[in-house]
Amino acid sequence: MKKLTTALMLSSVIAAPAFAQTWHMPTPYGDGNLSTQLAYSFADEIKNSTAGNLEITVHPGGSLVNHTEIPRAVRSGQVQMGEIFLGILGNENAIFKHDNIPFLATTYSDAEALWKAAKPEVSKTLEERGLQLLYTVAWPAQSLYSEMPVNQVSDLSGAKMRAYSPTQSRLADLMGTVPTTIQTPDIPQAFSTGIIQAMITSPSTGVESQAWDYVNHFTDVKAWIPKNIVVVNKRAFRRLDKSTQDAILAAAERVEKEGWEKVAERGESDKAKLAEAGMQVAEPSEKLMSELKEIGQTIIQEWQAEDPNAVGAILNNYQH
Repeated sequence: MKKLTTALMLSSVIAAPAFAQTWHMPTPYGDGNLSTQLAYSFADEIKNSTAGNLEITVHPGGSLVNHTEIPRAVRSGQVQMGEIFLGILGNENAIFKHDNIPFLATTYSDAEALWKAAKPEVSKTLEERGLQLLYTVAWPAQSLYSEMPVNQVSDLSGAKMRAYSPTQSRLADLMGTVPTTIQTPDIPQAFSTGIIQAMITSPSTGVESQAWDYVNHFTDVKAWIPKNIVVVNKRAFRRLDKSTQDAILAAAERVEKEGWEKVAERGESDKAKLAEAGMQVAEPSEKLMSELKEIGQTIIQEWQAEDPNAVGAILNNYQH
């Protein structure tokens, strides 16, 4: 009987994956968000394609690591991979601001062209920080939420504007508003307690945070199309065998393609949900758009001045 038990134990060990690992992937957004849904799909594909040798646990909504701490957590190896909003890295290097520049790329085809122009330098700079880029997910175009109708920039004068990146803080300044840093999970409370009165963000963020409970107006200015990036600790990735690395890269390629295909549809469906819930969804006035585009040109010029060579190369590749 003892021999039989020992044999059964040995057979179970042999049947189990010899190098099974569990990796952790924090993401800032909740389960209803497209990028989080894609992260789950990414993890499932890797688990299946590696026969369970690598299992990735997705931690949504900042539940494991706060958003602003995710880059450091991945660099240090506290977690093996993570998802971040690219723009939050803007203080580290000007190239990370490229998709947060107002009115530089406002259609999905332009946003893809801008990413193609910026990706080589972004990837190189991430690698210098010990991070390897795996994939990106675009957001729906960013538009204006406010407590009051906005027909011109001066209608927001003095209002407290949510800022989630250095570029947004500068935009708020140029709009005559007060930039206030608020992370996505804190948006409802920030509006309800008067910490902010306006924000520029996606229809998806509005739906996820049930914007109709705390704000009345959505003006569809389509100011820019930002991205999340998913990165992996470079050393952790290199320790994997080649077949596992290939499985990760294949899943990343598929998820990125799916994300770019779905983002426009998600943006339109979420905008419809805002209207269905009672928000006033409106097209912007010509005056408002003219003023915002002028501000956008100022920010583009300031961005280029930060690093004329790197930023100039991105702009040249994008515009040609």
